[in-house]
Amino acid sequence: MKVLIGPDSFKESLPAGDVAKALATGVRDARDDAQIDLCPMADGGEGTVDAMVAATLGTFLSADVFGPLGEPRRARFGLLGDETTAVIEMAAAAGLALVPPDRRDPLATTTFGVGQLIRAALNAGATDLVVGIGGSATVDGGAGCAQALGVVFIGCDGRPCVCGLAGGGLGDVGRIDASDRDPRIASCRIRVACDVANPLTGPNGAAAIYGPQKGATADMVETLDAGLANLAAVIRRDLGPDVASLPGAGAAGGLGAGLMAFAAATLAPGVEIVAEAVRLRQRIGGADLVLTGEGSFDAQSAAGKTAVGVARLASAAGVPVVCIPGQATPDAPHDCFAAVCPLADRSVTVAQALAEPGQLLRRRAAEVVKRFA
Repeated sequence: MKVLIGPDSFKESLPAGDVAKALATGVRDARDDAQIDLCPMADGGEGTVDAMVAATLGTFLSADVFGPLGEPRRARFGLLGDETTAVIEMAAAAGLALVPPDRRDPLATTTFGVGQLIRAALNAGATDLVVGIGGSATVDGGAGCAQALGVVFIGCDGRPCVCGLAGGGLGDVGRIDASDRDPRIASCRIRVACDVANPLTGPNGAAAIYGPQKGATADMVETLDAGLANLAAVIRRDLGPDVASLPGAGAAGGLGAGLMAFAAATLAPGVEIVAEAVRLRQRIGGADLVLTGEGSFDAQSAAGKTAVGVARLASAAGVPVVCIPGQATPDAPHDCFAAVCPLADRSVTVAQALAEPGQLLRRRAAEVVKRFA
C-alpha cells in the first residue's frame, strides 16, 4: 500500500513537515509495510518556503535585506531540489509580523526588502521564482520592490524618489524608468502565489480592504488609494501594462500589480503553484491513498486552500483522499473527500487538539489506514 501525505501547516500548532511526519507514524502503526511519500504542502502563505524545500529536498538560504520600516534584517528563502527554482515569502522581508503594533503605518512601510530577496535568489542561480505574498505590512504597489530590482521612480519635481518608496510617496511619482532593471529578470519565470482577486484600487482594492489591517486610518486609506491610482496610471503610460483592475493586482498591498508590471510575473492560486513545483500530480498517480489536512477546515477551504487543492488532483487521478484537519465546520466542502476526520471531535476539544496535535494526528492516520487498507 502506497500512501501520499500532503498536508498544510496547522497554524499556531505544527509546520507542514511535522504534520506530515506525525501522519506517517500513524500510517506505519496501522501498516508497517506501507510505502509513504511525504509531500508537505502550502498555498502560498506562511510555511510555503518550508513546505517546498522539504518536499523537494532543497536548501535553505538567507540574505541581508531591509525590513518594512527600513531596518536591517536577515531573511530566509529556499532553493528547491532542482537547484533552479527558488521560493520566497514576502512576509520574510515585508511582513506585518515584523512591525510592532504601535508602529504599523502603510504610508511608511516598503517592499524594498522583497526585491532584495528576489535578487538574492537570482544570485543563487534561480531561473524560476515562486513568490508567496501573504501577510504583508505594505501598501506600496510593489514600488519598493521594483526599486531594489533597479527600477527608478522620478518624482513630479523631476528628482528621483527616495529609496525604499512607501505607500505615502506613490502620489508623487511622475515617471518610471526601467532601463536599469536587473537584466536577469527578463529570463526568469516569476510566479506569484495569490489567493485573492481584489483589484488594485477602488472600494475593493488594496487600500480599502487591507489597509486598515495594516494600521491605516480612514484618511490614510484615501491617500493610499489615490497613490495607487497614480502609480497605475504612470505604469500604463510609461511601461504599457494596465494593472489597475486586474484580478489579484491588489494582493499584498498591490505587490501583485507591481510584480506583474515590473517583473512580468504571473499570478496563480498558491496551491497550484506549489503542487506543480513539488510534482504533486505525478506523485499522486502512483498512490493508493492520499492524506491531507489543514488547521481549520471550513467554508473558506474551497477558495484555493491546500486540502481542497490536493483533493482535486487526487480525485482526478481516481485516488481516494482523506482530510485530517485540526477542526472542521459543517459548511466546509466535505464532499471533496472520501472522509473528513478532524482532530477535534466529540471526545477531543479544540484546546486539546492544539496542545497535542502530534499524537492526535498519529491516531487519526492509523484509524484512516485501517479503514481504507
